[in-house]
Amino acid sequence: MEKIKIGIYGYGNLGKGVEKAIFNNPDTELVGIFTRRNPEDVKAIHDNIPVYNVNDASKMKDKIDVMILCGGSATDLPKQTPEVAQLFNTVDSFDTHAKVPEYFESVNRAAKSSNNLSLISCGWDPGLFSLNRALFEAILPTGTNYVFYGRGLSQGHSDAIRRIKGVKNAVQYTVPYDKAVEKVRNGENPQFDSVREVMWRECFVVLEDGANEKDIEKEIKEMPNYFEPYNTTVHFISEEELEKNHSGMPHGGFVLRSGATSEDVNQVAEFSLKLDSNPEFTASVLVAYARGVYKLRKNGKTGAITVLDIPISYILPKTDEEILKNII
Repeated sequence: MEKIKIGIYGYGNLGKGVEKAIFNNPDTELVGIFTRRNPEDVKAIHDNIPVYNVNDASKMKDKIDVMILCGGSATDLPKQTPEVAQLFNTVDSFDTHAKVPEYFESVNRAAKSSNNLSLISCGWDPGLFSLNRALFEAILPTGTNYVFYGRGLSQGHSDAIRRIKGVKNAVQYTVPYDKAVEKVRNGENPQFDSVREVMWRECFVVLEDGANEKDIEKEIKEMPNYFEPYNTTVHFISEEELEKNHSGMPHGGFVLRSGATSEDVNQVAEFSLKLDSNPEFTASVLVAYARGVYKLRKNGKTGAITVLDIPISYILPKTDEEILKNII
């Protein structure tokens, strides 16, 4: 079996999830892990996996088919992905929805300049939810899309809080309003004036010694794209409480479309996820789509793409005959 050679760029929770996912797929092989830390201080989950400094990535151009970037969307990926896309085919999970168009253009320029292929915003939202929004809208052109998250821990939003000066550690949960979900599932086609009517955000924050609670809370609640549009509650807790009560990483959510196919005939379509581990599931999506990037690049495609540009058959480790027999 031909092995797809994969590199991991960034080795936090998501990077560790990618390592596990690679070992769950018999047609993928982990070539190495790239970190900003001292490589000697980083140990992979599996034995004999080499760890390199990110500055050594350029020396591995001919040994890696797809590099999976596992940094945060707030500050890491906007800088890292255009740089890495000049060296490798890439997959990332950039999830700041409002900035996807400008991020796409930046990565597209970099990837095209080196004849590489870069899949952006590939996770479960953006990613799988994007696919379902498109699918449901195509089937129900007269209707409305709705998305609800949680209750669950958001990696990107937690990372954004941890970047604030004075924050030692933090997690953030996204919580849907039950009444809003019920209205959609009942086919009432509600019109929400803002996301404040759909979901709210709950933050648990551990401060550095001497940090000011009021200043940190204000900075969190006013953070554009992440918290400013939502009703947000901030709790300041001890490091022990965070470790005891908030060390798990569950998440989930659902995308729905409510529409009509004729007068007084309403249809509701729904795709949902319930996850014990947000990073491990996101990592599994990234590895499946790395397979798709590998196949599509072989067909000559370059530049930046999204999940809508990759045929579903490309992300499966199956032949056309197996797909026809076992899936269709």
